[in-house]
Amino acid sequence: MPTDLPQERPIRPAGSLQLDPSAEGVATDETLRLIASDKVEGTAVYDASGQHLGSVHNFMVDKVSGQVAYAVLAVGGFLGLGEAYHPLPWRALRYDVSLGGYVIDIDRDTLERAPRHGAGDDPFADPAYPGRIDDHYGDRRPQPA
Repeated sequence: MPTDLPQERPIRPAGSLQLDPSAEGVATDETLRLIASDKVEGTAVYDASGQHLGSVHNFMVDKVSGQVAYAVLAVGGFLGLGEAYHPLPWRALRYDVSLGGYVIDIDRDTLERAPRHGAGDDPFADPAYPGRIDDHYGDRRPQPA
């Protein structure tokens, strides 16, 4: 038998990330502090001078901690062919609202020398690969805007 309660309302739409259902204008795939992965993928990445380096292909999440470890930057290619993929330490990225993308304090030469892989490769199967990424970038932290 259905209950007709005057204050009854759904907590949130099924499958949404909306934290406060009463918050007006909050998209179900983005809140003030959270964003869905499909909205991050494809976001532009720039160097510190504002030069476009590529875009976020995907990101790698640590299964145990749940923290994002790397954003995989897609560089070059055309329509997905010939792209190189460069894992960047997530901690090194800073979102710039004015650019509508992420900024990392590296130049194109540093990026070219960085560990990378091609489509279909599985470099993270090599346990030493994350260490090579971290060695290349060091403890790089975003510069304040």
